[in-house]
Amino acid sequence: MASALDSLLRVPHIGEIFSLGAGVVWSFAVILFRVSGRTVHPLALNLFKNVFAATLVILTALVLGLPLLPALGARPYAMMILSGILGITISDTLFLASLNLLGASLSAIVDCFYSPFIIGLSLLFLGERMSALQLFGVALIISAVLTITQKKHERAIPRRDLMLGTGLGIASMLTMAAGIVMIKPLLSSVPLVWAMFMRLVGAAASLGIVFAFHPKRAELLRPLTRGANWRTMAPAAFLGTYISLMAWMAGMKYTFASVAAALSQLSSIFIFILAAVFLKEKVTPWRILAIGLAFLGAYLAAVG
Repeated sequence: MASALDSLLRVPHIGEIFSLGAGVVWSFAVILFRVSGRTVHPLALNLFKNVFAATLVILTALVLGLPLLPALGARPYAMMILSGILGITISDTLFLASLNLLGASLSAIVDCFYSPFIIGLSLLFLGERMSALQLFGVALIISAVLTITQKKHERAIPRRDLMLGTGLGIASMLTMAAGIVMIKPLLSSVPLVWAMFMRLVGAAASLGIVFAFHPKRAELLRPLTRGANWRTMAPAAFLGTYISLMAWMAGMKYTFASVAAALSQLSSIFIFILAAVFLKEKVTPWRILAIGLAFLGAYLAAVG
């Protein structure tokens, strides 16, 4: 099994393939998370998906014969755990809350802030540069979000929910980008499965601490015991926090961050389409314009 994995990782453009696959799988997971969010609080859903995925990672490591606790020193462990707290505990809780407020199709537009945040943080911390074309891409994304938040046809969503959901979504993309950029230099020299495991452990442990002191923890956790909720939570966690997260991190490991961001950003288009088909979310000319502007902006920000 390990040799087969090594052969797979030597396939040309494997980083780009992983990044594209991550975006496709994530789009299906978002639809399932949207359905789960109707009955499960974002904090509880985040805890469930992280524990679920961490268990699958442990099984994966056992099957492949990979060590989960290699001797790498304290710094890599600390960095991965902090990345998990920032990029999963905080980011995913914000994302799930935003998804509940906006719905999947509007979230897909806001999520296009991910690419420029990746580039901007890489500029600050990894020494990359932002071109005029990339700045133009950021402007397109901002214009797309403004198009949605200012148009009267979106008043079906209460104005407060629209603005709060947009703000939470943008904050989610910022913390997600920060969580991956901070470990990008490490990813090239550490085992991928270990990196994913430690991020999930950091996220699950920090959420466990939150629930330990949360005054309504019993109320929030109760929906996790209902079998009916597992019908969407389990496949959402499998696709979104196991398959997609592993593919996303592999893309970041085996290709440039900007290229990985551009390819995984295709999820915005897929989410927009799937939300209309499966969730019956309305498709209007202004939403189509907004998703087009946002995706084009994300693409330019990533590859410009």
